[in-house]
Amino acid sequence: MSDFGFPSQPSLYSRTLRECRELYVSSGERIARDYPELIARDGQEYVTLMDDLHKGVLIKTYVAVCEADREWSKEERFLAEVLCHHLWGQWLEGATLREAIKRASDSAAKMTWYSLLRPFDRMPPLRDRVAELETVITRVANLVARADGSLKPEEQQAIQAIQDQLHHHLLRIPLDDDPEPDASPDARAPSTPAAVESERVDEPRTSERLRRIRDAADQPKPVGRRDAKPPQEKISKADKPAPPQAPQPTVEESLAELDRLIGLDSIKHEVRSLANFLKLQQRRTAAGLPETDISLHMVFTGNPGTGKTTVARIIGRIFSALGVLEKGHLIETDRSGLVAEYAGQTGPKTNKKIDEALGGVLFIDEAYSLVASRQDDAFGHEAVQALLKRSEDDRERLVVILAGYPDEMAALLASNPGLSSRFNRQLAFDDYTPLELARIFGLMCVKNHYQLTPAARLKVMIGLKWEYDHRDRHFGNGRAVRNLFEQAIRRMANRLATQVEIDQQELVTLQGPDIEFEDVPSAAFESIDEGLLRFRLECAGCGHTKVVSTKLLGEKVKCPKCDQSFTVEWGELIASGESDSPDP
Repeated sequence: MSDFGFPSQPSLYSRTLRECRELYVSSGERIARDYPELIARDGQEYVTLMDDLHKGVLIKTYVAVCEADREWSKEERFLAEVLCHHLWGQWLEGATLREAIKRASDSAAKMTWYSLLRPFDRMPPLRDRVAELETVITRVANLVARADGSLKPEEQQAIQAIQDQLHHHLLRIPLDDDPEPDASPDARAPSTPAAVESERVDEPRTSERLRRIRDAADQPKPVGRRDAKPPQEKISKADKPAPPQAPQPTVEESLAELDRLIGLDSIKHEVRSLANFLKLQQRRTAAGLPETDISLHMVFTGNPGTGKTTVARIIGRIFSALGVLEKGHLIETDRSGLVAEYAGQTGPKTNKKIDEALGGVLFIDEAYSLVASRQDDAFGHEAVQALLKRSEDDRERLVVILAGYPDEMAALLASNPGLSSRFNRQLAFDDYTPLELARIFGLMCVKNHYQLTPAARLKVMIGLKWEYDHRDRHFGNGRAVRNLFEQAIRRMANRLATQVEIDQQELVTLQGPDIEFEDVPSAAFESIDEGLLRFRLECAGCGHTKVVSTKLLGEKVKCPKCDQSFTVEWGELIASGESDSPDP
């Protein structure tokens, strides 16, 4: 279809539009499935709203860039055709196309950027998708601006304005602790019915404007396309079949999900051993043999960003698949979600949160803060007593996980004999190694469709190793990696915004200057240009290791042991003078 540089099937623009829809819709499905308490409407209605929001974002981005230079080039018209087909499944041309875009843009112009980005700001579980959201919107804006092969100053300013809106509304979101986080709803979610309603004060108006966007192409008929499809007949909400429920993962599927996490070898072993024990218990019960009474309540110790929340969620799914828990959902909270400000309120507040978790897992982060170091914390002690009672009374349908720093958690358990007896299963989450941190960064790049130059990979490896070697107890682990990744895509966006000509590959490639470590001294990177750095490379097939030059980063190599070929992505940087053992 195109003659101006975009691949026809599939085009990068069309693929990016689909990625935007998937981001919004899957986020809506996640909230409707795992956090229904955060929304007042029906779950499927919320998913539909998120789908409409993605349409508004795409139209607002397209219009903002196209109107910047007050011209509508043939290349931009082609992208409008692609956009309309994505939004409404129709190929439109000429006056029909122009009218549809105008009607949609009129509605989109009346909505603020924040109304379209709002779920990713106000829904704590979606914080981990902020970088993905920024990526897809920035990429759409760049593709539209550069459709005709050049970037005009007005278009550059429009892209920068869009980035400023994204940063303004999303940058202030605090990063969660886990490499694949599921943030606590208690952190920022409305806590009272009045607060919930105030959060939705502009929802009817926004929904109406989104409906207009959704219906913008209903009246115009598709013309001029042999492959045009007739508009689908409208179906009333009552006639729409209910969406099929996603099947609950099996034990093996959940364990496979756990195995795919980077690092955490000891944790994986502990969880798999526990799953095997519970399976054995079920077989003994089926054979008429007595069960072994054990407590499934746990303590997770470790520094921030070590994957505690992610593992807790997977454990809930495993227990659900085994029939130990009815639903296996995860309710996350901390002291603020359990302890009240006034006398007589803590008990009911704690019990209400526990009621939400019945049939699943109650995950209490920074649990040591429940009991302050001073002895006059009556409210904290009241919460602990209520938690102890319910964890015993409801042990058949509730698993409680206490999480926090190792030393503080040890002090918490020692402060109350009831805690130490009921929470006798402890899992220690170690800090990620520099190689594991680099792989987490690489996983974020793959997930968001970014590539890395060899120089960028090396800079990531050097910076992460320096931060690891100089870490303290507040080392961010996965949180620090996510912060590094988000800053990298923002620096890349700012770099590309000043370039007049770029190709498609540059839109998806992070380069060395995009990688910035605020705390790492510049001297740590001086060895990059010398080409003398070496790292230990491990074959994914047979595990054979060899110390090689960093010049091999990004190159395809063959293992001398198993003859497997693979591309060198990451390795373990070694100290100067350290060498590899000779090949056998």
